[in-house]
Parts: sequence; structure tokens; C-alpha cells
Amino acid sequence: MADRLEVKELDQVVVRFSGDSGDGMQLAGNIFSTVSATVGNDICTFPDYPADIRAPQGSLTGVSGFQVHIGAQRVYTPGDKCDVLVAMNAAALKTQYRYAKSTACIIIDTDCFQAKDLQKAAFTTDNPIEELGIKNDVIAAPITQMVKVCLADSGMDNKAILKCRNMFALGLVCWLFNRDLEIAFNMLREKFAKKPAVAEANIKVIQAGYDYGANTHASVAHTYKVESKTKKPGKYMDIMGNKATAYGFIAAAEKAGKRLFLGSYPITPATDVLHELSKHKSLGVTTVQCE
Repeated sequence: MADRLEVKELDQVVVRFSGDSGDGMQLAGNIFSTVSATVGNDICTFPDYPADIRAPQGSLTGVSGFQVHIGAQRVYTPGDKCDVLVAMNAAALKTQYRYAKSTACIIIDTDCFQAKDLQKAAFTTDNPIEELGIKNDVIAAPITQMVKVCLADSGMDNKAILKCRNMFALGLVCWLFNRDLEIAFNMLREKFAKKPAVAEANIKVIQAGYDYGANTHASVAHTYKVESKTKKPGKYMDIMGNKATAYGFIAAAEKAGKRLFLGSYPITPATDVLHELSKHKSLGVTTVQCE
């Protein structure tokens, strides 16, 4: 294993995960956010979904993103431009590079920057880094191929294996910020409690991504750490805007003395409001999934 890099301490950092709508960027971003919050960092997140319904794979309009702002002290916004950009395909790099700082570290999956991928993303040359004028540090790794090798003996089919690419990127980001992988492992075992083989496959890939960074130093001069200045013991809630909206509906109905009814078509990103309200029948909430 290569010698450890110097660890630089930061007060805050913004990380943006981006890729195709099926690349699992929301899951990777959520896990990294929760890992950061668990060690005491303050966080603020921004899920960014494509407006298209089932946009063609690799298209510019099909890019999905998740941004998280992590701070040693309080943070109040998801941040403007990011310090780390994960771009899982050419379209993600093309559309999301504008959100990266000039000093940002960019992580790409080189296996998804082939000629057909560049064509879909409307690149006119075979060198997207040069075409966009990128001067940033770029961690260019064959993520897809490494995931396939990692899970070659898992018994999973190719489609299922490719769904784990996001976990390799997550492991690489966790290495970059010296995160404790056990927290991520526990989250995955809980999420896939009914599919333990899937959980263990994802865990194996996260570890592989972490080890790749540790063993190659991944083209960076330093790794980083965001150490919370104040850690207050107590009970904390991981809450997103949709859940807060649902709670707001319940509180408003109670104050108005009315029964709450929601009839809704399930579609990202509003589906979570319907899901959350459906859990609260005991509070007089009635929900109907309309299709």
C-alpha cells in the first residue's frame, strides 16, 4: 500500500454527485451526507432531478445530481459551487462542470467517456477535458471495469453489477475525506435487510473504491478532513424537504381543525410527500395514489 497522504483540515466543503438518472447519485449522496452528519458535521443537501421522464441514457437532459454542503460549524445552504464533482458519464461532466470551482477535484468514470458517450453529450472532440478547458485535478478511473472485476464472482448479472458503480465513487469520496466506512456499511445493511447479498456486494464495491484511492493516491496531493468544532449529544433527525412538507401539511390540518387528504400521482421528486403522509393514518390523514 502506498504511503498515506498529508491530511488537510477544512472548515467546509461542497460535494456534488452527478450521473445518469439510473446511476444512483441520490443514494450515494444521501449515504455520504448521513456519514458526515453521524460524525458531527452540519449538512445541507440539494437533490437535483432531471425534468425529463425516462430521458435517453447518456443524454444531457437525463443527468441527475445530488449536492451536499458539509461544515465543521453550522451551514445554511447547499452551497453554490462544489469543491468535488463526481461525473459518472460524459453528459454529467458536460452539464455539471459549470457548478465546479476552479480549484475543484473532478472524479470521472473513463469507461463512460467512449465515442458514443461523447456523441450523446454533444462533445465535438475525443478529449472532453480539453474541450471544456478544464484545468482542475481530475481523478480519471475506469470505474465500470473495476466494479465488474470486483463483483465477477458475486453471481450477479451485468445489469445488477453496473448499478453498483455509484458505490465505487462513494468509496473514493469517502477516502478523499477520511470517512469511516462502517457507518456506510451499516446503512446499506439496513437498507437492503431483505437482500443481504445486494448489501454485501455494495459494501465490497465501496471498500474497493476506498482502497483504489488509498493505494494509488488518485492523482491528488492531499486528502481532507472536516472536523466538527462542537459536538452536542442528543437526538437528531435526518429530514428532507419533502418530509418537512408532509409534516407541515399535518400541522396545518390540525390547526385548521380539518381532516387532511392527499390524492397524488407518484412521480419523482414529489413521491416522498405521498409516502410520508401515508404513514400517518393515526393522525387522520387519508391518502390516495392516483394513476
